[in-house]
Amino acid sequence: MADERARYFRRLRRLRRSARRWSVVGAGFAGAAAVLTPYAGLGLPDAAWAAAAGGSLVLAGWRWADLRRVAAIPAPPPQDPAIAAERTRAKLLAALESAPGGRSALAEVRRQRGRFALRGSTAAAGWDRLDRASGTLATLAPRLTGMGGSAALEAAVAEEQLRDLAHRVAGVEKAMRLAPPDAKPGLTEAHRDLTEQLDEGVTAYERLVAAAASYVAEDGRLSGAHPSVSRLTEASDLLRGVASGLAEVRATTPDPIRAAY
Repeated sequence: MADERARYFRRLRRLRRSARRWSVVGAGFAGAAAVLTPYAGLGLPDAAWAAAAGGSLVLAGWRWADLRRVAAIPAPPPQDPAIAAERTRAKLLAALESAPGGRSALAEVRRQRGRFALRGSTAAAGWDRLDRASGTLATLAPRLTGMGGSAALEAAVAEEQLRDLAHRVAGVEKAMRLAPPDAKPGLTEAHRDLTEQLDEGVTAYERLVAAAASYVAEDGRLSGAHPSVSRLTEASDLLRGVASGLAEVRATTPDPIRAAY
C-alpha cells in the first residue's frame, strides 16, 4: 500500500503541472487568434484558432479549479517509520519469494536465524535433530500419496510447534540466569518439563519420518519391478533383434570381390 501522504502531494504536483501547461497552451492559442483574425470578420481557419484558444482556456480553468479543491483537503499525517519499514520489508519478501528458488532460500535463512537464536542452549540439540528429520521428510513428501499426504500435513504442523517449544526452552534458560534465587527452583522445574517435552516431541517426529520412509519403500515394492527395468529390457531385446537381422543380411549377401573371380 503506497504512502497516502506521498500520493496526495504527487496528485497536487500533477494538477499544478497540468494547469500551468493548459494555461500556456490557451494563452498561445488566444494570442495567435488575436493576431491572425482579420478585422473584416472570422473565416473558417480563424474559427479553428478561436475554438482551440477557447477550449484550452476552459481546460486550464478546470485544472486550476481541481487544484484548489484538492489543495483545500488537509494533507494526510506522516506515516509511522516503523509501519513504512514493515511494508517495505513485506514487499521485498514477496519479491524474493516470487523469484526462482526464492522461497527455499528464505526458508533456509529463517531456519539459520532460528538456530542462531538457540546457540548455547540445551534446545540446540533437539533443534538440530528436528532439522535433519524435517529435511529427510521433505525428500519423501512428494511420494506420500493418499493417507500419507495427510500425515505430511500433520508433520508440518508438529514441526512448527516443536520449533516454538525449542524457543520457549531457550527463553526460560535466559530467564534462569537473571532470576533471583527464590524464583530459580520454579524456573528450573519448568525448564526440565519443557526440555522433556521437546525431546519426546522430536523423538515422535523422527518415528514419523521412519514410518514415512517405510510407506514409500513398501509402496514402491508393491508395484513389482520398476518401469525403467522393463523399458530397458525391451530396448535391449530390440537392439539384439536388429543386430541379428543385420548379421543374417550380411551372411546371405555375396562378396562382390569373390563373385568377380
